[in-house]
Amino acid sequence: MTDNHFRELRLDGVSRAYGSQNALNDLNLTISGQEFIALLGPSGCGKSTALNCIAGLLPLTGGSIYLDDRRIDTLPPEQRGFGMVFQNYALFPHMSVRKNIGFGLKMHKVPKAEAAKRVDEAVALVQLQEHQHKAPGQLSGGQQQRVAIARAVALHPPLVLMDEPLSNLDAQLRLEMRMEIRRLHQNLGLTTVYVTHDQEEALSMADRLVVLRLGVMQQFGTPEEVYDHPANAYVAGFMGYRNLLELDIVTADAEKVSARGKHIALVGANRESVTTGRAIAAIRPEDFTIGATDGNRIEVTVDIAEYHGRELSVQASTADGLSIYFRTSERVAPGDHVVLGVPAHRVLVFRSDNSIDADVQQTTEDAPAGVGAGGPGTGR
Repeated sequence: MTDNHFRELRLDGVSRAYGSQNALNDLNLTISGQEFIALLGPSGCGKSTALNCIAGLLPLTGGSIYLDDRRIDTLPPEQRGFGMVFQNYALFPHMSVRKNIGFGLKMHKVPKAEAAKRVDEAVALVQLQEHQHKAPGQLSGGQQQRVAIARAVALHPPLVLMDEPLSNLDAQLRLEMRMEIRRLHQNLGLTTVYVTHDQEEALSMADRLVVLRLGVMQQFGTPEEVYDHPANAYVAGFMGYRNLLELDIVTADAEKVSARGKHIALVGANRESVTTGRAIAAIRPEDFTIGATDGNRIEVTVDIAEYHGRELSVQASTADGLSIYFRTSERVAPGDHVVLGVPAHRVLVFRSDNSIDADVQQTTEDAPAGVGAGGPGTGR
């Protein structure tokens, strides 16, 4: 259905500042045609700023944007021809579904017969044939979002930009719409840039992820790369390494780090060439075992145990009050004393950067339950 395919969208040193405040700083990114790219991060990380710069809704204060060999950051939004799907749907309440979908075509002066054909195609794609003559107020939230998506793709745009389009939907509808958006992306051969703060959403939908922090790209890779091999402690905290333990380095080589804190001694994989001083050991809750493993041993007391079906999600604490989060299929209860272990290759050791603490706290607070919550602790 789309007929404006391109080879690549290239952002060269794209920056956006408000006075002395950088909302986006020197973003270099190449997106291939027909890719699904997720811009991921907490509120204020620069992801929506990046999207609005691509759309032309915000002028750049540095850098340039190219669509193949054509520079487009100097063009107004309407000349870029991109489709846009907003968080609040932005539908006209007095227009029917059909008229909302066809509005952009009318503005672009597409001939009536061609416009009617495209509206028919878009209505069918989002499966709203029975509702096409209704007003938006007569539709559910999920149906309204389908209208917004249909309006964007009816233009046959080279690129579709989506700004947290599912955040206003309930959990079940979000799951359904995730699959629907991915289906449309694949069936239409779209190129999609999708803004979200939801890790699960990004991991399940995107071909590649861009993780942003304070306007700076931290990592760009496939979901598997970002999930299994986070570039630093900030990305780890955002991608589900809920336990971020700041410890003293005892020994370190290119492969392994031995680190110690009060009531904690761990051996883990050296992921950022740490040598001496302090480091952050990142551990996912699901990677803990009951009982010491690989010489890694942490004694904790269970504080809270939440039933999650086949397993428990547990918050525990060491003798000096450091919170540890783990998941287990064994039955434990508040007050139980437990020895935890973790395989050494599941402990990722990064450089300690005190400036990340507040950011990691924010990212993990934004994370969905079971993916990542709670900030870095101190092993002292």
